[in-house]
Amino acid sequence: MGFLQCVFVLVVAVVFDQTKAWESLGYSLNPRGIKLPSGVAQDPLNFQQKQLMQAPVKPLTWRFPIVPEVPSEVAVNFQLRQPVTPSSVAVLCSESQVHVEVQQDMFGDGQLIQPSGLSMGGCPVVGQDPNAKVLIFEYALQDCNSVVMMTEDELVYTFSVTYTPVALGDTLITRTDSAVIGVQCHYPRLQNVSSNALMPAWVPYASTAVGEDILVFSLKLMLDDWSYERPSNVYFLGDVINIEASVKVYNHVPLRVLVDSCVATQVPDVTSLPRYSFIENHGCFVDAKLTGSSSHFVPRSQDDKLRFQLEAFMFQDRSSPSIYITCLLNATLASTPSDAVRKSCSFANGWFAADGNHQVCSCCDSTCGPDAGVAASPPFGGVQWQGMASFGPVVVQQQTKTVAGV
Repeated sequence: MGFLQCVFVLVVAVVFDQTKAWESLGYSLNPRGIKLPSGVAQDPLNFQQKQLMQAPVKPLTWRFPIVPEVPSEVAVNFQLRQPVTPSSVAVLCSESQVHVEVQQDMFGDGQLIQPSGLSMGGCPVVGQDPNAKVLIFEYALQDCNSVVMMTEDELVYTFSVTYTPVALGDTLITRTDSAVIGVQCHYPRLQNVSSNALMPAWVPYASTAVGEDILVFSLKLMLDDWSYERPSNVYFLGDVINIEASVKVYNHVPLRVLVDSCVATQVPDVTSLPRYSFIENHGCFVDAKLTGSSSHFVPRSQDDKLRFQLEAFMFQDRSSPSIYITCLLNATLASTPSDAVRKSCSFANGWFAADGNHQVCSCCDSTCGPDAGVAASPPFGGVQWQGMASFGPVVVQQQTKTVAGV
């Protein structure tokens, strides 16, 4: 036992002396046996705090980056516009010639074609209407490399109208397509072609089939603002009757509708009596001159519609409040200028045309026609269609007046 106590004392002394020796060298062992400067082993946290307090502490400025929000796609109602085949070519066939009119806006996209790029079987354009933007061909049936075909009932002349795009200005670009348009003239073989007048055949764009002459003429009663058809046919004396004449066009180039004449009767029969003719002489609105009314044509806003206002009236015998109105309507090429037989003239201390060409109204006080001082258009440009249109009954009533007794 005494020996063990001596050994223990010796070990403690050795350990103590070794620790002192390390401290004299300025080092100490931390708990994990890592060499650190003296003083750190006793208080390592205090050493770090002293280092942090040696300089001012800067606030933390770093932030996590913000991811921008990607906007969601908005649903757009879009449909690809499909090209619409316009009716931009018209052909008029006479006994020995063909007359073709081509709108410069051939494709209906606002791009005007140039005359130099258009030909008909190698034949160039012979005329141009700058106001209507129409190019004109006029040749004999045997010209322009026409192809003749004979069927059991018809003799058919076929022509090809060709358009080759021309570069715009000094550039090398174009904004129109090339096109080949077939037009035909059909003549019945069972008739004497040399002496029988033929109805014109209108050919729709990009088609070699001759369209039928389907025109629908109509007369409608309209509201005061002309927005819709009037649902009532009842008027009072002193009211203004708004009437719209129109033509619906099928397989045709644009046409202009005209009111040639109008009569009012008490029954649907246009030949019955009494009868009042208020538009006559090929478009002269005589009611204002005969009665001093304000009846007149409204300035035209559309070629296929013509509006006019008629002051309501009753027949003198007043046997019936009903009035039936029947009009003879004409349709002519929209490119045809007005003349003595194609006009819309109103009277107000003189004659005035709805389209501004007042000269054509000078014959309204006499007789209008091809030989009435103002020449009619040439035969090719002057072709027209006619149709009767009517409506009724229009019921015209007297305004009820109440007189208060004294």
